[in-house]
Parts: sequence; structure tokens; C-alpha cells
Amino acid sequence: MSFDEYYIKSVIRSLPDWPEPGVMFRDVTPVFKDPKAMRMVCDAFIQRYIGSDITHIAGIDARGFLLGSVIAYQLNLPLILVRKKGKLPGDTISQEYKLEYGTAAVEVQTDAVAAGDRVLLLDDLIATGGTLLASCSLINQLGADVTEVAALIDLPDLQGSARIQESGIPVYSLLAYAGH
Repeated sequence: MSFDEYYIKSVIRSLPDWPEPGVMFRDVTPVFKDPKAMRMVCDAFIQRYIGSDITHIAGIDARGFLLGSVIAYQLNLPLILVRKKGKLPGDTISQEYKLEYGTAAVEVQTDAVAAGDRVLLLDDLIATGGTLLASCSLINQLGADVTEVAALIDLPDLQGSARIQESGIPVYSLLAYAGH
């Protein structure tokens, strides 16, 4: 692990038993309050993708927007917003996905991407992968390809990154934590 990874991990707050007993919640909000950590995170993603052939960055509501906007700005790429259903104006398409108890849905505007676009899908955390896979489906429905899913944190024990990779999409994360 590099110095940057140690530093970023030291800034992320671990909250036991939240939102329910037995869960160790990884709170990334302190990264946004720490300019050094935020720069390290964004610089790591920028360095990874600066020479790539991606044409768009898609950020997932809401922390994916925060990271995605900085990275899209630095790479001079369009930022696509993937939001909770009912939050985007204009023509949209939506995709439902399963939660532990019930379902949720994400949506994207129909003119966000087009055939031939190569999209990096970005979020703060990969848990079970439901939101990310639904987002990939939306991007694919519009004719674009998701070239990679990237996140600040992966929780590999929850199998989300494995599910995404099984769908044929590469996964990259800066950090990984064991457990829930």
C-alpha cells in the first residue's frame, strides 16, 4: 500500500453498527472535507484515465457526482448524471434493481450518451453492485459502452465487484475493505 492509500484510508471514517448492527459503515464524507485526501483520490483517478480512450464519465448520485465532476473537468470530458428515479428533467430511461428489502431505480437522460461512446462509470463505493449494474444497463440501452466501473472503495466480501466483472465490465477501486 502506498503512502497515498494509507493517508486516504486514515481519513475514511469507520462507523460500527450503522445503519444496523453488524455493519461496519465506511464513511467517505471526511475525504471531501480534507483537501489533501480529496486531491490524492482525484489525482489517482486522473492519472489512471488520462491516456485512456474514454469519452464520458458517468457519476452516480450523489458522491459519484462529487468525484466525477472533478475528474471530468481535469480530463476535459462530459459528465453524465445517473440519478435516483424522478430527479432528472426531460426524457429519461430508468432501470430498477433489487435492494435487501424491496427495489430502487436509477435513471439517465436519453441524450446523455450515444452509440460509440465509451463511458467510465464512477461511484464512491462498490457494495452488492446493484446500483452500478443498473447504471451500466442504462448506458448500454443508449448504445454506449461502459469501459470500466471505478470506485474509491470496494467491499469485495459483498460480491458487487465480482458481479460486475462477471457481466464483462472491468472494475477498479483505490481501496478495499474486508467485511460489510
